[in-house]
Parts: sequence; structure tokens; C-alpha cells
Amino acid sequence: MPDLDEERLAGLLTREGYFADEGMLTAVHLSLRLGRPLLLEGEPGVGKTALAPVLARVLDRELIRLQCFEGLDSGQALYEWDYPKQLLRVRTAESRGEDVGDLYAEEFLLRRPLLRAVRSPGAVLLIDEIDRADSEFEAFLLEFLSDFQITVPELATIRAAEPPVVVLTSNRTRELHDALRRRCLYHWIAFPDADRERAILHAHVPGLTEDAATALVRAVQGIRALPLLKRPGVAETVDWARGAAALVDNGSAWPLALRRALGLLIKDEEDTALVDAHLREVGGHH
Repeated sequence: MPDLDEERLAGLLTREGYFADEGMLTAVHLSLRLGRPLLLEGEPGVGKTALAPVLARVLDRELIRLQCFEGLDSGQALYEWDYPKQLLRVRTAESRGEDVGDLYAEEFLLRRPLLRAVRSPGAVLLIDEIDRADSEFEAFLLEFLSDFQITVPELATIRAAEPPVVVLTSNRTRELHDALRRRCLYHWIAFPDADRERAILHAHVPGLTEDAATALVRAVQGIRALPLLKRPGVAETVDWARGAAALVDNGSAWPLALRRALGLLIKDEEDTALVDAHLREVGGHH
């Protein structure tokens, strides 16, 4: 595993526009140093999924993503055989009077994310929204994370020459098994404080003034304090800033621009009405 101290790691992540706090830096550092999967939980939009592609760039590794969903099975995650290609081989061989050959050769193997991760030395494997998969798949995944090897009965047991860097994310739509949690290094990502959220805005919204960034972050943090169905994440803050900045460029005053671009921050009708009623007091108007 790559051996990056926390200071160097912080610099590399920041250069890629990812602003991790001290707790997050420690978690990533230990995950890399100890070779442990990193399980990230937190509300949507706080940067869980975004970490993996940034790590892939920082480490110069391939990023492989497994998007979890209800009903995901091991075949979809590991490998499958290309039946249409096998059938075509059979029909072609029969029409030519040739031997069919080995229908379970490598050329017929469809490599799904986990097999790709085993075969790509040191890849960054993102297992996104593991809480959306069934508990049966979670149990299977625990076995995979223990030895990073896959047995293809028709071929062989394939072991990782270098284990992948594994990042798992969960939005806590269901509780994960204790066995999986014990296998991983765990970190909860909270919403950023005002200073870090301003730094994120300046990195991702070029040309944003300090006054505008301060006003916007003050508004967002006030909005998050409201009893919303879904509190806006950092991604929505960035989108809101970009939208408001575009409206300001077209002649709108900043407070009005924030109000007009609210659909980039809030994505629910009830939440929109609630925020609209409180926008002045949370800092959306000057």
C-alpha cells in the first residue's frame, strides 16, 4: 500500500479539490497504511463517493466502481459468461464443420467490477451505497474482502497480486452487519464547517468573491438547521453557487440570484416552501 503521511496526503487531496478534515485524513491514511477497507457513512452530498476518484488520481491507480442496488447478486459483481458469444461460436463452428473448442476460455469471460479489481494491481475499488444491496450480498462481500481472490470454476482461482484500495459508502438506509463493520476502518463524514465549505466553494466556483462565498455558506448552514426532509449537501452548495453566479453575471443582484437558483440547492416541494419562508433570516437576503 502507498505510504503517504497525513500532511502530504492532505496536500494531494486539496490539489484535487477535496478538502478533508483531520478525522477524514487520519481515516484515509490508516486505511492506506494498514490495507483496510474504508467504510464511509454520512448524509448524501458530504463527499463519500467523491473520495474514491480523487484517491485514484492521487495514487495514479485505476478506479473501479461497483454501484450497489437491491437484488445485486454475486454474478453481476464478480463475473459472467458471455452466452451470446458462446452461442455464436457454437453456430459458427457447426456451420463450418469445425471443432467448437473451449467455450469457457478467457475470451468468453465478462469481467465485472470485483474481478476487474482483483486483476488490476492496487486499483481503487469503490463499492458505492452498500446499504442498498441485500444482506446476502453483504455477507458474500465480506468473504471477498477477506482474501481478495475469486474462484472461476471453469478457469482457476484468481488472486490479487496487490490488494485494491477499497472505499465503501453507505447512506444508512439500513443497518450494515457488524461483521462488515469490523472488517473495515470506519469514518462518519459530517457536514463541513464554514471555513472548509468556503474553501470548497473557492476551489470549485472560480471567480466567486469572498463576500459572496461567506454569504452563501452562512445561508446554507442556516438552511441545514431547518427541519428539512433532506438537508443539502456540499455538492448542492457548489451547484447553488454556480447557478447564482451565472444569474449575477446576467444582471441579478446576489440575494435575488440566490433565491432564483434555490432549485439547485433544495429538491423537495415542502423543503422549498420552508426555506423560502426562512430565507431572509438564514442569510439569503442582505
